[in-house]
Amino acid sequence: MDLRGKRVVVIGLGISGMEAAKLLKDHGAQVTVRDNATTGKVAERADALRKLGMRVELGPEVQPNADYDLAVLSPGINPKAPIVETLHQAGLPMFGELELAYRFCECPIVAITGTNGKTTTTELIEALLLAGGKRALASGNIGTAFSTAVRESADLDVMVLEVSSFQLENIVDFRPRISVHLNLTPDHLDRYATMEEYAYAKRQVFRNQTVDDYAVLNASLTIPGVMAQPVTFSAMGLQADYTLVDGWLCARGEQVLEQSRTHLIGEHNAENMLAALAVADLYQIPRAISALALCEYHPLPHRLEKIGEIDGALYLNDSKATNIDALEKALIAMRTPVVLIAGGKDKGLDFTGLRSLLREKVRAVVLIGQMTEKLQAAWQSAVPCHPAKTLADAVNEARLLAHRGDTVLFSPGCSSYDMFKSFEDRGDQFRALVQALAPQPTS
Repeated sequence: MDLRGKRVVVIGLGISGMEAAKLLKDHGAQVTVRDNATTGKVAERADALRKLGMRVELGPEVQPNADYDLAVLSPGINPKAPIVETLHQAGLPMFGELELAYRFCECPIVAITGTNGKTTTTELIEALLLAGGKRALASGNIGTAFSTAVRESADLDVMVLEVSSFQLENIVDFRPRISVHLNLTPDHLDRYATMEEYAYAKRQVFRNQTVDDYAVLNASLTIPGVMAQPVTFSAMGLQADYTLVDGWLCARGEQVLEQSRTHLIGEHNAENMLAALAVADLYQIPRAISALALCEYHPLPHRLEKIGEIDGALYLNDSKATNIDALEKALIAMRTPVVLIAGGKDKGLDFTGLRSLLREKVRAVVLIGQMTEKLQAAWQSAVPCHPAKTLADAVNEARLLAHRGDTVLFSPGCSSYDMFKSFEDRGDQFRALVQALAPQPTS
């Protein structure tokens, strides 16, 4: 892709937008970056890009124009935003950071998408490939921008790429060698008008694949028009190539590893491991090496993370649960009575479908954030609900409600942005609160 002398505007100055701008600049483009924000991290990034010789325009008062050859959208930018519509109306070529970086990627790609489990599965696949001697690097929605990682692609055997629906909205030629679709449940309905619109964005990961490629699919999904060779997985009793049978991860009928030997609990994590095992098999990694790598993998923080015990109750940090499905799967994985701490920012989801599971698993719920009243209305017929004004209040209330042998599960089921900077910030605060109450070991 020849960008020399091209006038390119990057919309959005998040991490991906910043790294896209640098990549464009390095390939000779004349780069302008625009963002409505004016303070905090955006202002810091703007200063850094200006020092590199790029034009940066901040604030909503900047009038949109289309005096460019190309536009690159950051994943967080809504395609229906006025500035994007202005550029569309001008007929300006436009794609996302994912597509831009793909144009410069010099190695095959394994792309992982789905509503939940993307980051864990991306890390698992990277770990299995590295254990098998492949030069692999994880990037994308996992943290390191694809536009950064692509600079190393000439020295890699495979790029393991976590991709969100937002990133897939604006692809053109993006074609992974292996695409992995983990699951699909309601999420981001504050951005997508319908579930079908959300599902369509996810399906774009298969859009440019051919019969020479592979599609690793949850057996519960029906996806029309996939040209790639299908490989299926399921931990829910469905017929598939990779399955969970009597606690064993199985590959085409062969027992590979007992899940109890790993650090990952729950059927949802079994599916993450099955998907990773399928990819490792496609790369011909010996099963014994894959099994050992699965055993050695430790989950990231905020994903059913064990924090400690207080008065005989176990405290788990599952702050990464930002939607109904993630919360549901966390509850299904529980084997003791639960005091649940839930709530956060409203994303337009309907939580009434969890009532029967709450009756089965949960002793009481402590509610926080913007969704408190809505969740109380949805759940109070199934389980006692206790509103709390702050996370600290919620932890103290949960401590009073929990019995010895219970699990206090912080699995919000909602976005964090009403009270916290991110799900990581939310989880870090929960961990600190619990650790401050937990008895300290004596020396």
